[in-house]
Amino acid sequence: MSFLIVLAALALLMFVAYRGYSVILFAPVAALGAVLLTDPSLVAPMFTGLFMDKMVGFVKLYFPVFLLGAIFGKVIELSGFSKSIVAAVIKVVGAKRAMLSIVLVGAILTYGGVSLFVVVFAVYPFAAEMFRQSNIPKRLIPGTIALGAFTFTMDSLPGTPQIQNIIPSTFFKTDTWAAPWLGTLGGLFILALGMVYLEWRRRQAAAAGEGYGTNLVNEPEPFEHTNLPNPLIALLPLVLVGVMNKVFTLLIPEFYGKSHSFVPAVIGKAAPVVQEISKIVAIWAVEGALLVGILTVFIFGGKAVISRFAEGSKAAIAGSLLASMNTASEYGFGAVIAALPGFLVVADGLRAIPNPLVNEAITVTALAGITGSASGGMSIALAAMADTFIQSAQAAGIPLEVLHRVAAMASGGMDTLPHNGAVITLLAVTGLTHRQSYKDIFSITLIKTLAVFFIITLYYAFGIV
Repeated sequence: MSFLIVLAALALLMFVAYRGYSVILFAPVAALGAVLLTDPSLVAPMFTGLFMDKMVGFVKLYFPVFLLGAIFGKVIELSGFSKSIVAAVIKVVGAKRAMLSIVLVGAILTYGGVSLFVVVFAVYPFAAEMFRQSNIPKRLIPGTIALGAFTFTMDSLPGTPQIQNIIPSTFFKTDTWAAPWLGTLGGLFILALGMVYLEWRRRQAAAAGEGYGTNLVNEPEPFEHTNLPNPLIALLPLVLVGVMNKVFTLLIPEFYGKSHSFVPAVIGKAAPVVQEISKIVAIWAVEGALLVGILTVFIFGGKAVISRFAEGSKAAIAGSLLASMNTASEYGFGAVIAALPGFLVVADGLRAIPNPLVNEAITVTALAGITGSASGGMSIALAAMADTFIQSAQAAGIPLEVLHRVAAMASGGMDTLPHNGAVITLLAVTGLTHRQSYKDIFSITLIKTLAVFFIITLYYAFGIV
């Protein structure tokens, strides 16, 4: 019964998200409904002590990233930089390769260390301009951005600085370059199949006479000027965000050390505020890089940005608030579900799978799907079962680097179900609904999941690491 309660909560949240209802409202409803059916006395304590605690903690850490990412995307749009880059890319690769261009832009940013959520804000203006000029249906934009940002550069390619590739290293004592050949081949598998699928969908729409669409929501404003900025200048803010993210990641620990504390200047004896730099360096680095990117757009964009920034920033701020609260609600939902007895039933049932790599893959992707979070599901799975995975792998002679790569890629498998925070953010930013665009996101999700078993097969067939 406890297992069915967890499934019912998950099904309810996916259903309401797909139907277009607010996850901010229904995430606590679904989570606390499960608590009510499990132990009614825990409803209030779980809501205040767990759901709200995790939700507020997420906002505390990540809202500035959402805000700066939204503003960065807006000034890129207002400056005309997006249209300049789109025009240059179309000239180089051709209008029919608009999808590949957007996938590659998202992949470069993600692999450069830019947050997945920031990539959504930054790439969308490019995608909207490019799809409009190429007359490709807007409803295909989310699937295209998802392929570029949420897949092979998030957890497959060796060395990616995304959190999904960092978490396994703390459990298996590996590094982010673990199993480089498996990761690279898995990434190419995802890119190839993903592009085949997206191009098939584009051809379907073209054959049906479907264009970009009309009466759409959250459309980037058209850029009126005929003299577009130089594409190299337009690319500069994006390049600087990636470069400065890496620079700040290296410099911040050198400047602050392992931890930093200060005493607030208030009346009376105040306790010092202590911060562990290792836990927040990635966030500070992204925030600093985005500020550099925004300032660069202001410097080179000039009056085109300043004259419209007041109104444009209002829309960006509203979008960042909605996106961050949606994701934070999902985070709180996952925390509550993970604390219920039914979740332990799921975890214990997965232990029965005999093959260590298949066991790890199914366990991680299942928990990521239930919690709606790649990093959250993987953290829960490895915290509970990493020792078991290691023992089974050592008994079978499997290198821990392979465990690392399988765990990382599996976390990005079924995590993108309808209630996933990144999916909801992507749809909110693009102004589309689950009903319009989730089919393509889910198809990319299936390809991601298939890729995990593809690399497991490669390892057992050829011993590739």
